[in-house]
Amino acid sequence: MEVILLEDVKSLGKKGEIVKVSDGYARNYIFKKNLGREATTKNLNELKLQKQHEEKIAKEKLDEARAFAEELKDKSVTLSIKTGSGGRSFGSVSTKEISAAIKEQLGYDIDKKKMALDVPVKSPGTYNLTIKLHPKVTGELSVVVKEA
Repeated sequence: MEVILLEDVKSLGKKGEIVKVSDGYARNYIFKKNLGREATTKNLNELKLQKQHEEKIAKEKLDEARAFAEELKDKSVTLSIKTGSGGRSFGSVSTKEISAAIKEQLGYDIDKKKMALDVPVKSPGTYNLTIKLHPKVTGELSVVVKEA
């Protein structure tokens, strides 16, 4: 019997796959636990439409991420740090502080875990911040650090 999996089943397959299993296994395990349904023509057409819809949504998200990356390219965020003699700071600027500054100055809510700095920000200057917006898209933002 052919079955369309509704969820990932260990050692059988992933969600959306069509697998061949014995009739008893399908009736007594897969159907009872709602892990899959029989691969009839109606269910296959529904699966096809669902996959098309998911691809369309994924493409829209990718386009949004690319547009957002273009928008971020021209913008910058300004932060200030306390420095001692010689222009050295007592700490460094973290991605948490940069995330808060982005929200305050630009109005975007970007997760600090998606940000990556090339070098630690320990002195005044301009730094490039890489932001992972999508698995296939990364954006860059300029961070200007001034003395307080």
